[in-house]
Amino acid sequence: MQLKGALFALLAFAIFATHDVVIKYLGGSYNAIQIIFFSVLFSFPMLMLVMIRDTQGGSLIPVHPWWTAVRTLSGALGAVCAFYAFSVLPLTQVYPILFAMPLLITVLAIPVLGERVGPHRAAAILVGLAGVLVVLRPGSAVLSLGHAAALAGAVFSALSSIIMRKIGREERTVVLQLYPLLVNLVLMGALLPLVYVPVEIVDLGASAVMAALALSAIGCLVAAYRLAPAVIVAPMQYSQIIWASLFGAVFFDERLDSMTMLGTGIIIASGLYIVLREERRATSSTQPVLRTRSRAGTPGSPRVAAFLNREDRE
Repeated sequence: MQLKGALFALLAFAIFATHDVVIKYLGGSYNAIQIIFFSVLFSFPMLMLVMIRDTQGGSLIPVHPWWTAVRTLSGALGAVCAFYAFSVLPLTQVYPILFAMPLLITVLAIPVLGERVGPHRAAAILVGLAGVLVVLRPGSAVLSLGHAAALAGAVFSALSSIIMRKIGREERTVVLQLYPLLVNLVLMGALLPLVYVPVEIVDLGASAVMAALALSAIGCLVAAYRLAPAVIVAPMQYSQIIWASLFGAVFFDERLDSMTMLGTGIIIASGLYIVLREERRATSSTQPVLRTRSRAGTPGSPRVAAFLNREDRE
């Protein structure tokens, strides 16, 4: 069972990496806002089919309206930042920065969830953030708006994940999915006239494919978490750097340099340490894993935790 879970997780992140290749392809011609708008637009009918499975009674008014609003806004901002970063940076530079999310989730758990961080986790966080600095190489490499966007995307997505952890047990699944979807559609639609470029039929099809890939990847992640514990599934996200190296070389003539490899290794090691330590303790109110989120840069996709029952989430 655990092997099947690990394989489903590997498949999920391979699909996510393919999804990001489509983002980068579209980013050569269109603004991130336009890409997100069409991604959400094509996601809408597919997600409606998923959300009508919600059998819980009740209204669509959130139990925690302010937390829901902050989560929805942070998710939208995280998506814009991540999509922009994928559009302008090599894939192998975006992923290491996004890999800092487990570290950021651990940090944000302190003020949002009242989590206490001991010396071991604090040291792992500092080491991981040092790895991010190795990737960015401030002072020796040219830092761009894309790097700042990738880091902001990681921060906003981590905040969205932490809030999901805080309110996810009390909010209905349909509420958790519907509000971010509608806000992304309305917000990106309102901004669309400022950046709109006529869309080729082929690119419109690519947007539909991107939405289908994101939903398929989430389905694989849900299956993975039902078959295997988080300590098995969560580290599989780091396989994306392998796909990034392969896809970057084949499609975009990108290369993974030695400093990026070193920084990525540091970030992965610190993230794995935190995941393994949290799994051993099993008493924390938050775990730096993927149960509470889809992934940075998937604005139209459902959250994994919404499709796990209460026993699965504990």
